[in-house]
Amino acid sequence: MKVLYEDNHIIVVEKEPNIPSQSDKTGDIDMLTLVKNYIKEKYNKPGEAYIGLVHRLDRPVGGIMVFARTSKSASRLSEQIRNKTFKKKYMAVVDGGFNEKKGTLVDYLYKDERNNISKVVEPTKKNAKRAELDYEVLNYDDKRDLSLIKINLHTGRHHQIRVQMAHAGHSLFGDQKYGTRGKQKQIRLWAYEVEFEHPTTKEQLKFTDYPDWTMCRVII
Repeated sequence: MKVLYEDNHIIVVEKEPNIPSQSDKTGDIDMLTLVKNYIKEKYNKPGEAYIGLVHRLDRPVGGIMVFARTSKSASRLSEQIRNKTFKKKYMAVVDGGFNEKKGTLVDYLYKDERNNISKVVEPTKKNAKRAELDYEVLNYDDKRDLSLIKINLHTGRHHQIRVQMAHAGHSLFGDQKYGTRGKQKQIRLWAYEVEFEHPTTKEQLKFTDYPDWTMCRVII
């Protein structure tokens, strides 16, 4: 497990793709357990170490995750997420080219709990939630008709990026649920940057961790 930062209050790590954020019905090893084990072993803590899960990444998605090491830190980080001062940025490879280099997508999403999918619906549908994101095109590969984009989330809906981009005609490459291309490959979605206020020192922190994709190496 790659650790980007740690102190007595928080730990920032890289989640590899296909690892659940927390335990699920598969019984596969998850990030919460990995971080707990890491802290327990490194600091020789008796019993189970406290680690607070304050946000999640979809199982197939990789990138930065922030965990709390105390309940007070977990509460303060969760409050930042609710107040939208905890900022997350993503990088993705999507189908097709864009007419504009920058843009904003606003949709209303409905989560189908039974099938674990979300879809774009009319704003008047019961339980529909507003979803908003900004995107910026970094590169376009005309031979493969794929674009590398940055995404800034304004809301944190279920499968939001995957659903909104697919609805806009730019499904994520490798997306098994909502994509049209590369379904036998790893999804190209990565949480590459987080920015938030340290729950104790109040210092503004920013962490970046770029994916190991060929297209990204051309840009970064």
